[in-house]
Amino acid sequence: MKWSRGLRTLLAAAAILLSSGIATAQPPTYSLRTIAEDLRWPWSLALLPDGDFLVTEREGRLLRVRPSGQRSIVEGTPPTLFAGQGGYFDIVLHPRFETTRWVFLSYADGSKTANGTAVLRARYEDEQLRDAKALLRVKPDKSTPQHYGGRLLFLPDETLLMTSGEGFEHREDAQSLTSELGKVLRFDVDGKARGLAGKGPDTRTRIWSYGHRNPQGLVHIPETDEVLLHEHGPRGGDELNRVLRGENYGWPLVTYGVDYSGAYVSPFQRAEGIREPLWTWTPSIAPSGMAWYTGYRFPAWRSSLFVGALVNREVRRLEFRNGVVQREEALFAELDERIRDLRVFDDRIFILTDSEQGRLIEVLPH
Repeated sequence: MKWSRGLRTLLAAAAILLSSGIATAQPPTYSLRTIAEDLRWPWSLALLPDGDFLVTEREGRLLRVRPSGQRSIVEGTPPTLFAGQGGYFDIVLHPRFETTRWVFLSYADGSKTANGTAVLRARYEDEQLRDAKALLRVKPDKSTPQHYGGRLLFLPDETLLMTSGEGFEHREDAQSLTSELGKVLRFDVDGKARGLAGKGPDTRTRIWSYGHRNPQGLVHIPETDEVLLHEHGPRGGDELNRVLRGENYGWPLVTYGVDYSGAYVSPFQRAEGIREPLWTWTPSIAPSGMAWYTGYRFPAWRSSLFVGALVNREVRRLEFRNGVVQREEALFAELDERIRDLRVFDDRIFILTDSEQGRLIEVLPH
């Protein structure tokens, strides 16, 4: 195992302060321990009851990683489209995993020109996925291997939320309630729709909220029973939103960013009937994993939101007061690696870095 102190250099701190204008960290009280390295584009992780990890690699592998760093491949996983931004995405355990042994995996399914985000439920036993059941595939198919979303979250009632991107070339679909692109979907552990009321013979849909671009962060705040989501803007305009049932989050009718060419996507940043974001990032930080911290290992970080930043190669910590972001600070810039996922398990903070030599890292009190 490799250890590195969480000490920020003066040069890195000055660069962050000058380039972003955000608050810099106080003298750090943490260290960073590498649990596993040479992971190939890892995307997400779950903690098993015995202390081992399940880690998805975007190429289409699910690994069991031990605290020693040893790893083995979990068998029985589905094929995936590893192209563009496609591949394996999120892995979550059922809230009563020790009884059900269920895991839920999101991934890209289909071909480069006809694909969608899918979810599989399976029983995990002896490093194998058994009794696999395909719960859903986002409809309709999209024609690009981009903007999948794919983040999963269990709510307290044991229903699931999943983010769905709008496929990049299909952004108008984000406003259509007949399309599942650019949405947050809600369903139960059997795949049954638990979203908004439908019309005609379909009395319910899976759609929970709409008007999203490419949402990849999703957390439940236990103190307030709220769900927070972040999504990638185009060129600028990454957003943090409070997700509410049936609400429209605006894409592409309103946005704080512009198209990659510099042209306007929309001339509007707000409009009647559209929820405004809690926080935005311009220029884009390319937000990735997200976690809410309520632990006691790091008292100064209690009730903070941690957001990975792929472009900035760091983590942003947002302090909240009465539901409003009060302060933002940059952390873990000394890693100088793209941050793909963040997880908090039992008061422990874990980071996945994003590359062909990705790492699983634990943040420890110093």
